[in-house]
Amino acid sequence: MPAVSRLALRQLCGAEGERRSPVEIVATMGTYLTRTQAAEVSGLRTGPFGRWADGVTAMREDCVAFACHWRAHNDRILAEGHDGTGPLWVVLGDSTAQGLGAPSPEGGYVGQVLAVLRQRTGLPWRVLNLSASGALIRDVLNDQLPRLPASPDLVTCGIGVNDILYTGPGKLFADLRALIAAVPDRTILLDLPLPAGCWGLIGRASVPYVTRINRTLHQAAALRDLPVAEVSAHFMPPWTGKFASDCFHPSQEGYRDWSRALLAVL
Repeated sequence: MPAVSRLALRQLCGAEGERRSPVEIVATMGTYLTRTQAAEVSGLRTGPFGRWADGVTAMREDCVAFACHWRAHNDRILAEGHDGTGPLWVVLGDSTAQGLGAPSPEGGYVGQVLAVLRQRTGLPWRVLNLSASGALIRDVLNDQLPRLPASPDLVTCGIGVNDILYTGPGKLFADLRALIAAVPDRTILLDLPLPAGCWGLIGRASVPYVTRINRTLHQAAALRDLPVAEVSAHFMPPWTGKFASDCFHPSQEGYRDWSRALLAVL
């Protein structure tokens, strides 16, 4: 196996403090392994693991492109200020709010719901997407909420999947309750998808934990009379075609389920 340079290690772990999920780290390591001569001979390069690793690498490139898209979009919205026409929707969240996994940023649930809002209301809705790929609950608290403009017409927040991988249960539940206490009145929260029937043993083992997180989210939201978009009840099997090439993020078809969950409470 070829030596891994320091540059490669920085790419593996994320440069300049950028957070990568364990899924991305394992898959990036896999791309080095699948490019060896032994991998070519053994068939590992063209097998399921090799295709999955390539899918995660492609998704990483989309992550940068989608972030650039939303930054430019947000700059235009912020430049309009109060002179902008149409109600304003502010989005808080992680890579799912970025639309990662869809062919384009507009193919995610934000783009799909925005199109329906405009069509159904006849109003020129605008969106300010403050989400960030890899974001944790505490990132929404510390980085996204302080950037919330005054008096938006709609605020939505979908966060927590990355915390399952990075945050211990005690910290996760404390952060979740703190976030729900801090969001503006009438904020719509998105609960977490249940990995029932996908990701094999990992998916089955994580269902009780995700269910517990969702139960806590619903209970804390009820105390503030905040509506909850039940992604867990809409993004469900059959899974064919609902995941992107990294087998982790939803595809555009999968985001249709997320969109239905949000539209059901709008």
